[in-house]
Amino acid sequence: MRLYIFCAVVLFGLPGNGCHAEATANQLSRAEAISGWELLFDGQTADQFRNYGQQQVSSGWQVDDGAITRVAKGAGDIITKQEFRYFELSIEYNIAHGGNSGIMFHVEEGAGPPWFTGPEVQVLCNAAGHDPQRAGWLYQLYSPRKENGLHLDATRPAGQWNQIYLRISPTGCEVCMNGVRYYTFNLGDQNWDKRVAESKFAKMKKFGKTGKGHICLQDHGDRVAYRNIKIRRLTEDGSLPKPPVDGKLDIQPVVAFPELQWEGYQPVDEDGNVTKQLRLIELTYARGIPKRLFAAAQNGIVYTFENQPNVAKASIVLDLSDKVSRWSSSPMANEQGLLGIAMHPDFKSNGRFFVSYNLGQDDKTVISSFQISASDPLKADPDSEVVLLELPQPYKNHNGGAIEFGPDGYLYIGLGDGGLRNDPHSHGQDLSTLLGTILRIDVDHPRNGQNYSIPVDNPFVGNSSAKPEIYAYGLRNPWRIAFDRQTGRLWCGDVGQELWEEINVIEKGGNYGWSYREGTKPFGNAVQPADFAPIEPVWEYDHGVGKSITGGRVFSSDRLPQLTGKYLYADYVSGGIWALTYDQLAGQATRNEQIASGGIPVLAFGEDESGEVYYCTDNGQARCIFKFEAK
Repeated sequence: MRLYIFCAVVLFGLPGNGCHAEATANQLSRAEAISGWELLFDGQTADQFRNYGQQQVSSGWQVDDGAITRVAKGAGDIITKQEFRYFELSIEYNIAHGGNSGIMFHVEEGAGPPWFTGPEVQVLCNAAGHDPQRAGWLYQLYSPRKENGLHLDATRPAGQWNQIYLRISPTGCEVCMNGVRYYTFNLGDQNWDKRVAESKFAKMKKFGKTGKGHICLQDHGDRVAYRNIKIRRLTEDGSLPKPPVDGKLDIQPVVAFPELQWEGYQPVDEDGNVTKQLRLIELTYARGIPKRLFAAAQNGIVYTFENQPNVAKASIVLDLSDKVSRWSSSPMANEQGLLGIAMHPDFKSNGRFFVSYNLGQDDKTVISSFQISASDPLKADPDSEVVLLELPQPYKNHNGGAIEFGPDGYLYIGLGDGGLRNDPHSHGQDLSTLLGTILRIDVDHPRNGQNYSIPVDNPFVGNSSAKPEIYAYGLRNPWRIAFDRQTGRLWCGDVGQELWEEINVIEKGGNYGWSYREGTKPFGNAVQPADFAPIEPVWEYDHGVGKSITGGRVFSSDRLPQLTGKYLYADYVSGGIWALTYDQLAGQATRNEQIASGGIPVLAFGEDESGEVYYCTDNGQARCIFKFEAK
C-alpha cells in the first residue's frame, strides 16, 4: 500500500533493514484498511461523485495528477453518490491563492442549494481569502480556540496540501486541521442550536437536521483540488464497524503472582475504598539472576521479589518517594514520578542499577545510578546515588522516561518533547535539545567531568549543532522502549496527540517526524526543510482504536508459540492488547492480532530472563501483574 525505499543499516553489528517510507496518494495503508477506512477517490476516476442534482460530474471538474480539480467556470458543487450518517472523513485540499471552497456534510438534495442543509467546513486561502473566517472553521458556527488572543491556525499556504479530518458521531463531532484539533461540537445540542439561531442558517429549517446525507465539495468560483478522500462509517453508537485486527489469538491474560503483597502498600481503607494506586511502571530482571524480578512504582519505590508463581512478598529495594514528583499531585503530573529502571548488564557482580525520575521540587528529569548495599543484597544504599544527567522539563507531561540497556552495553533513554500540546517549542526536530529523542550513553567510562561518556559512533558526534547523546529524534512521548533480545532491534511506542498512535523501530540517526508529522500524517504548518525524510512507523492506529499507546516487548519465550517473536503492545485508554508480526526484510508489520478487545489499562510491559512477557495494570490492587496463557 505504500512505496518503500529500502536502505541497509547496521544495528549493534547486526545486519538489518530500515526504511524511509513515502505514503502514496489515494491509497489506504494496511492499518487504515483493516480498521474500516474506505477510499472515496482512487486518483483516476471520480465515479463515486456526481454534481448536485445531476447524474454525472460536470466537465468543470477533472481528475488531474491524482486529484479531483475544479478547473472551469460553472463546474458546480459535487456530492458523493452515497449518503452517510455517522462517519469520519479525512481529505486533503490544495487551494489557489485567494481561493475559496468548502466541504459540507449531511447534504440533502431538493431543499435548495447544498448549504441549505449541510454545515460547511471552510476551505480557504487564509492569506488572501475573501472571508473573515478561515480554512477549517465551521462556517458561521465554530472557530478554533484562541492562543495568545489569536485563533489557532495550522493551515499551510495556498498551493500546498492541507488535510482536514472531520468526525460526525453521536458521541461527539470534531474537526482537525493538519492533525491539530480546532474544535468539537455536538449536532443538535443546546449549544449547537444557539449558534445556528444566531447565524444566517436560522432561516433554513432543515439545516443540520437531516441526520444523514451526502458529502459535498463546493464550487465557489476558484480553483481547488482534492485528494486522499477517505471515509470510515461509524455504527449507530459511534463505534468502529469492526475490530482493527487480522485475527484473534486464543490467548488470555491471567494474574501472574496471585499471592504477591507489596511491602508498605495498603491499597484500600477499612471500608474497601481505594486510597492509592501502585502504578508499576517497569518490571525487569538482572542478567544471571533468573529467579528474581525488580519492579518500579511510579510513586518512587523500587521493589524486588522471587520469580515464582506463589511468591508472597515484594520487598522494598529503594524508596525515592520523598524525592520524586508525585504523579497524583495534578492531572498534568500523571506522567511524572519514577519512570524507569534498568539493571546494569553486570549487576550480578557490581550491584549497580539505574533509575529515571522527575525531581519533585522542579520537575527535572534525572537519570542516576544506585548501588546495592554491601550488607544486604536486597537493599540499595540510598546514599549511593550518582547523578548522570539532569534535564529541565518545561511542562509536566511528555516526560518519556523509559531506560534500557542495549546489547551493546550502552544505556538508552527515551525522552518526550517536553509537553503541553502541539510541541510549542519545536523540540521534536531540534537537535540542540535532548527533548523528543532517544539517547545513548556509556555509563561505564565517565569522561570530561561527566558521569558518563558518549559512544564514538553515536550518529551526531562531531555535529556542533546537535547534542552528541542523541541516537534518534522526532518523537513526541516515547512510552515505552524495549530491545528484542533475539535481533537487537529497538522498539518504541510513541504516544500521539489528536489522531494517531505509532510504533517505531528505532534506527541510529533516525528522524521519526514529530512534530511535522503525527505517524504518517501531516501535523501543523511549520515549514519542513528540503531534506526532511522521516522514518515512518512500522505500525500506526487511529484514535477510533485507542488514544494512548503503551509500547511493549517482543515475546521471546517458546512457552506460547502463538506469541513467540511477536511484539506485544496495548492502549491505555481503550484497554486493548495486540500482537504485531514484523517483517524485517519489508520493514513493516504484516499482521496485527487481538489478544484483548478492551478494558485493560496497561501501564507497562515487563520481561523476565526467560523471555516471558508480563504487563502491569492501573487497577488500584496488589494483583496488578499479568501474564499470558492459552485458552
